[in-house]
Amino acid sequence: MVRVRFAPSPTGYLHIGNARTALFNWLFARANRGSFILRIEDTDIERSKENYVGSIMSDLRWLELDWDEGPDKGGPFAPYRQSERLRVYEKFAEKLLKEEKAYYCYCSDEELKMRRSAALKAGQTPKYDNRCRDLQEEEIEEFKKKKKKPALRFKVPDKRVIIDDIVRGRVEFDTSLIGDFVIMKSTETPSFNFAVVCDDITMEISHIIRGEDHLSNAPKHALLFEALGFKAPQFAHMSLTTAPGGDRLSKRTGATSIAYYRETGYLPEAMVNYLTLLGWSPGDDREILSREEIIKEFKLERLSRSSEALDPNKLDWLSGIYIRKTGLDRLTRLCIPYLKKAKFIKKDAPEADEFDKLREMVAAVRDHLSNISQIKDHVDVFFKDKFAIKDKEAQDILKSAASKNVLKAFLERVEGSNAIDEDLFNNLVKDIQTKTGVKGRLLYQPIRIAITGRIHGPELKLIIPIIGKESCVRRVKRALNS
Repeated sequence: MVRVRFAPSPTGYLHIGNARTALFNWLFARANRGSFILRIEDTDIERSKENYVGSIMSDLRWLELDWDEGPDKGGPFAPYRQSERLRVYEKFAEKLLKEEKAYYCYCSDEELKMRRSAALKAGQTPKYDNRCRDLQEEEIEEFKKKKKKPALRFKVPDKRVIIDDIVRGRVEFDTSLIGDFVIMKSTETPSFNFAVVCDDITMEISHIIRGEDHLSNAPKHALLFEALGFKAPQFAHMSLTTAPGGDRLSKRTGATSIAYYRETGYLPEAMVNYLTLLGWSPGDDREILSREEIIKEFKLERLSRSSEALDPNKLDWLSGIYIRKTGLDRLTRLCIPYLKKAKFIKKDAPEADEFDKLREMVAAVRDHLSNISQIKDHVDVFFKDKFAIKDKEAQDILKSAASKNVLKAFLERVEGSNAIDEDLFNNLVKDIQTKTGVKGRLLYQPIRIAITGRIHGPELKLIIPIIGKESCVRRVKRALNS
């Protein structure tokens, strides 16, 4: 049975690279009717924070990446927090020590740092020199007298390790370049490499799907699986997501948290679609895929070996498509928090009449949104009756004689009507064109600028009925008198 895991460290918020790893694990589990496990790797006590655990889980839920086993759900291999699994690691460490596959190391951090620095200066690969592997009994006793707390190191055998990676193919490693590595720290907590292997064994993980930055850890993990008497899971090392231009992701280059995308107003289905296409393809040129379509098509063999750069423009394009596909009631409800924050509305749950009015506004401008937070920048024309026209080009357009004639004709026609709806607007435009001889852009632009203060925007036939007759009249008169 397919069993995969996503194992974040709660030392920060879930960022886009981690989310992609979680997504690909989830997709593989769902495509193969397997289990997706959430495991929290919180043995870094100083940096791990409980609020990050909550944030990570919240972001995964927002992406609708549900897990079958985890800290909140439990499961047959609980607990799912490493900080609660220390006895598991101690048990496996005792086994390796008893079988003489591990040994105590008394080297201090300062000593190790000095040797590493010396190796780098000499142009050598920095690795542990195994000096504590064959300590004599009297040397060990001397360390004990000094009350030095040892770490536990794994004895790396002299051999070549071969990994048949689903994504990267056959990869070989020379263990002579590794050196004996720590599996239990002097603090009696497990190293990352050791805890991961122990957890993957006890949780019966079948496939390890992770970024290629972990490929260098694969031989260590393979050796530990073998030493503990277990077959290693299948490895699949995904290409990394890079910043635009190919640089490594960082906060400076765009390793933005999923929380940022949530707060900015990207839809979760758009994020899932976008993240899926970073290094994976359905095998054709489709770019808009539902979650169900992705699951049906998802295979690890289709993962690219080449890194994929974040493309904010493509994300915005995809997001805009999903916004236009979203039901208008749902979209309006999603817009409400942003409208309230901008002080356009006061309530989280507007009355039915107000909600209907908001829905009309959202419908009028939705084609111009690439994320929902942009709503406040487009609907202000409905709420602000007075505004300054600061754009120089717009000012010049309003000053022309042709524009003034258009606005006068518009004002005369609107003042003579009871109300403005889409049909009336279409008819009055024809009347203005006949009366002034002006048409096209030269006809629409002065009306748009006078009523919205902008040269570009949604169709006038959609927004003018929402703004209403009285407000349109006031705005046009101010434009003529400016």
